[in-house]
Amino acid sequence: MEPLRSHLARITHLNQAAAVLEWDMETYMPTGGAEARSKQVATLRSMAHELLVSDETASLLDRAKPTSAIDEDLVRVVLKDAEKASRVPSSLIAALAEASGRAKGAWQEARSTNTFALFAPHLERIVDLSIQHAEALGYTEQPYDALLDQYEEGATTQKVSDVFEEVRSQLVPFVKEITGTGMSCEGPLHREYPEAEQWAFGLRMAERIGYDLDHGRQDRSAHPFSTSFSTTDVRITTRLEERFFNPAFFGTLHEAGHAIYEQGIDPALEGTPLADGTSLGMHESQSRLWENLIGRSLPFWEYAYPQAQKAFPLALSDVSLDAFYRAINSVSPSTIRVEADEVTYNLHIMLRFELEQKMITGAVAVADLPQEWNDRMEAWLGVRPLNDSEGVLQDIHWSLGAIGYFPTYALGNLMSVQLFDAAKAAIPNLDEHFRAGDFSPLLGWLRTNVHQWGRRRTASEILVAATGSDLDATPWMTYLRRKYEALVAR
Repeated sequence: MEPLRSHLARITHLNQAAAVLEWDMETYMPTGGAEARSKQVATLRSMAHELLVSDETASLLDRAKPTSAIDEDLVRVVLKDAEKASRVPSSLIAALAEASGRAKGAWQEARSTNTFALFAPHLERIVDLSIQHAEALGYTEQPYDALLDQYEEGATTQKVSDVFEEVRSQLVPFVKEITGTGMSCEGPLHREYPEAEQWAFGLRMAERIGYDLDHGRQDRSAHPFSTSFSTTDVRITTRLEERFFNPAFFGTLHEAGHAIYEQGIDPALEGTPLADGTSLGMHESQSRLWENLIGRSLPFWEYAYPQAQKAFPLALSDVSLDAFYRAINSVSPSTIRVEADEVTYNLHIMLRFELEQKMITGAVAVADLPQEWNDRMEAWLGVRPLNDSEGVLQDIHWSLGAIGYFPTYALGNLMSVQLFDAAKAAIPNLDEHFRAGDFSPLLGWLRTNVHQWGRRRTASEILVAATGSDLDATPWMTYLRRKYEALVAR
């Protein structure tokens, strides 16, 4: 097994080096470096791809003699990865990486200047390459299946559509019901929150819930993200607004949830393809669990609110805990996904999911996206973007070439409640631990049932083992109804 592990470590290190360059691209790299950087990343990604599909990999897999359960899982996963990767030419991998490198800079300029036309040709290129990628990977029913499967193994467009339709049919009327009860009360959140204090408070809470700053750090970026260079170096970013509490704090908590997952993977998997989150949906379940199920809960703020008042005396000294709790759980349909409340968030994802499918089939042209986007936003959420920067240009994902990624955000929301319900059933008085600022029992349960496995288990296998059920939307809707019925009654 050692020759195979050494070979896989080379592939892993190439991908990790590319990730370092991509992290720098989003944080510190001068804007003029985008062209050269895109080529550097493309070179590393294509080299890793060529190694994975090489005859050497096939030979090492044939000769491998597993002596442990981890070895068996490693051979199984690498066989599957190599077979899938072998369908895609390295020239296409390089083209996608290079197109993305150029598109990110174009997206940033387009968003800052509200000029969709600057980004449109780059998106057209990415859509074309994504279609080529889907054709190379292969699919049974429709091209989008192949793209979705990269991020959520085993998921299909039809299965996700069915789940989303079930949720949307209940969610749209529920949003109207909630917004008619006066649950829009964000006033205390739009006061003066100095950036330095936001940064320090957010990191302190991230560390409290379990983010290890000896093996991680936080930086600023236009769009918050987390990235892992190894299980011992997992980084996050956030963005700050001086007159809005939510973006930095909940952005930090969200990305810390992703990072905590990566930091909790079994160290024995380091240097192999197993040392990664099992799916983007499972990854999102961890970020949304810490951001929403903990970070927007009353027990958490019974612990944290006195510290928040101390950190932001001008903004919060005259605001009661009850008023603050209601504010952070305010329901008000808005145009911006990353600032959306718990109730309306999934509708943002469903909008993007529908448009992605239509771009891949050609039913919607890139040039028509702004209009298509705005029409759906108005129909589903009752709001219409004032410009493309707060509409079709708000997310970085398409510039990354990540078509097929968005559905995992909503899938993660559903998974998060299933897992949290199981944790609460297993750990008595969990809320009392949160009120005392003790998040270790929950973190320990997640380490055992989710994090440690990396890619050894699929998301479905993890859900079934931890909760007794595969993906189920019912617990999430039940959670929402109970929470907001209680809030309205307060």
